[in-house]
Amino acid sequence: MTRTQLAQLAVFAAVAAHRSFRAAAGELAIAPSAVSHAVSSLEESLGVRLLSRTTRSVSPTEEGLRLLERLRPALDEIGNALSAIVEMRDQPSGNLRITAPRFAADLLIAPRLGAFLNAYPDITLEIADEDGFTDIVDTGFDAGIRLEERLEGDMIAVRFGPLLRAAIIGAPSYFEGRSIPRHPRDLAGHRCIRRRFSSGGLYNWEFEKDGEELTMAIDGPLILGEDRLIIAAALGGAGLAYAFEARVEAEIADGRLVRVLEDWCEPYSGAHLYYPSRRQMRPALRAFIDFFRAR
Repeated sequence: MTRTQLAQLAVFAAVAAHRSFRAAAGELAIAPSAVSHAVSSLEESLGVRLLSRTTRSVSPTEEGLRLLERLRPALDEIGNALSAIVEMRDQPSGNLRITAPRFAADLLIAPRLGAFLNAYPDITLEIADEDGFTDIVDTGFDAGIRLEERLEGDMIAVRFGPLLRAAIIGAPSYFEGRSIPRHPRDLAGHRCIRRRFSSGGLYNWEFEKDGEELTMAIDGPLILGEDRLIIAAALGGAGLAYAFEARVEAEIADGRLVRVLEDWCEPYSGAHLYYPSRRQMRPALRAFIDFFRAR
């Protein structure tokens, strides 16, 4: 069966149901001549006459009745499938895959997952924590979350969290016998904990003060690939660490970590959710965006 024959079968079923070419044309919103042509082409391709036609009436032949008997359950099933899709348009449901860096998953998503799943019980949500930029179309994700400056130009992006701020931190034990850095260039005399991304690159620490921006390729004997390990190492006195302020607020407040260079850590644009197109956005993705942005 070809795609053309599938369309012709639907036309034939409509004519048989209405016993009229004109009434079938009205239901299908096509010209009566197109209905007649579809049925004639189907009969010609099958080599069987499916409808008896007179100037006053149309009725299925014996062969047409046998075909309709087998055809109607299949057309009903197709109709049910289409109706189910329309219902999904209005009710968020199905699988939703989001790629996000760990800081966004931890700080922005994880605290509200229970409330989201309670609000949308028909959505199965998958969060993949990844640092590198992910081609969401190629890898089958519905959307991704990244810092704004790392987004590709062809993506639709919406703000997904508050402004971010970095914190340079170290344990009190680390500073025993060491000077406090007053300028990012002073880090050259300190033991810094470096961060390697999953892509293989090392992160250069970024600073800004009064419009002056600096990017420092810091040095140090310890390289780690995950925020929790970096903070744990800093707590243990391994060296200075670069972390998101929100991750270490409690440790700074209770004195387990000492913050330095605070005046060089100005707030900057935070996480953005990106996706390829606004056209016919899946209800599940719209629900996710609206829920997590409504803070």
